[in-house]
Parts: sequence; structure tokens; C-alpha cells
Amino acid sequence: MTETKTEKNIEATISPAETKIAEVVSTPATDKIEAVATVAEVPATVATIASAVASIPVSTPATAPIPAPARRNNSFSKKSFGSRKRTQFAKPRSEFDQKIIKIRRVTRVVSGGRRFSFSVAMVLGNRKDSVGVGLAKAADTALAIEKAVRNAKKNMLKLKLTSNNSIPYESSNKFCAAVVRICPTKKGRGLSAGSATKTVLELAGITDVTAKLLSRSKNKLNIAKATVGALEEFKAESGK
Repeated sequence: MTETKTEKNIEATISPAETKIAEVVSTPATDKIEAVATVAEVPATVATIASAVASIPVSTPATAPIPAPARRNNSFSKKSFGSRKRTQFAKPRSEFDQKIIKIRRVTRVVSGGRRFSFSVAMVLGNRKDSVGVGLAKAADTALAIEKAVRNAKKNMLKLKLTSNNSIPYESSNKFCAAVVRICPTKKGRGLSAGSATKTVLELAGITDVTAKLLSRSKNKLNIAKATVGALEEFKAESGK
């Protein structure tokens, strides 16, 4: 198809020259000079037309620019969802500090088999003048801790301390195989104790004392209860 169009264009361009040459041949001799001059002008005319066609600018179809995507306005959504946020109330902090001194898994044998539960021993105190030891058992650890806290609050001991948060005089106590002795020291000496005795004295807010474990017992629950028994001598009177 392209070759046919090209041939037609060539024929359309050459045909005027052939026509002029035929006219020159058929004209008389007197007019041949003018005809030849006319034929000589034909190539110049063809060249002029070709240059004019080449100078015509080719117009390409204009493409419309692609619009940029509009940014989504999230102001409405932020306001609508922001107003629906639930206010989180901070859980009130307890006045007592707690520390677990012993946790273990225990087993009870029943007719159907074994039942497992957790036993938790905990010391509770406000680091001022109150301390207590709690023991509880439950099927879940969290529940056992909660029950131990309640038991420690039930057994809370209110102490009457000196001005430098010490004890007035030496005291000792024995619980099961654990034997503990607590002695006051000079002001600024600090707390010198170990094992569960140190935990009980710290949560009670007692400083400037020296505690000594006089037995070979390693049971922290017995040591803690022996310490609390030694501190019962300094129990504050009710109503004061």
C-alpha cells in the first residue's frame, strides 16, 4: 500500500514535465525557444513545491496533562474518631509496697488424681512504720498473689520507732527453726541484714539496725515470720 502511494506521488510530480516536453515537440520551430525555456523552469517549480511541503510544521495531537491526585482530607475523620476516644482512668497506686519472698507449686492428692496449685509468700509494707507477712494458695499465680496481699493486710503490724527510724533496744525471736536477733546501731550506720530479714525491715521503714540470723534455716517464710515476731515488742498501741 505504501509503495503504491509513493508511485502515484512520483507520477503526479513528473507528469507536468512530460506534458511540457510533449508540447515543445509538437510546437512549431518559432515557438520552440519559448517552450524550452518553460520546460527548464519545471524542475525549479518542483523543487520549490518540495521545499514548501518540507517547511510545513507537522502538528502533533496535544495531550491533556494528567491531573495530580487530590490529597485526602483527614481532618474530619480525626475529629470524629478523636472525640470518641475513651478516657483511661489511672489505677490508684497502693500505699503499700510488696515483695514476693517465696513462690512454689504445690500438689494435693485427691481420689481423682492430683490437683496443682501455687503458694505465694509475700511481705507488704509502707516503708514508714507498718509491715505484714501474707501467705496464700490458689490455682492461678495472679489469684494467689491477690489473696496473699489481702492476708498480709490482715496481719499488718503497726510499729513505734525512734526518731531515726530505729528500734529502742535489742530484740530476738524464734519461729520454727529460724532464730533472728535485731540490734539498734548508731545514727547513720544504715541497715545491715540479709535474706528475708532485710526485706521485712526495709518495707517496715527501719534503718540503723543490725540483724543476725542465728540458725541454719534457709526457709524464707520462717525467717520473715521470726523477724515480724521480734518486731512485735515495738508494736504501737491502738489509737495512737
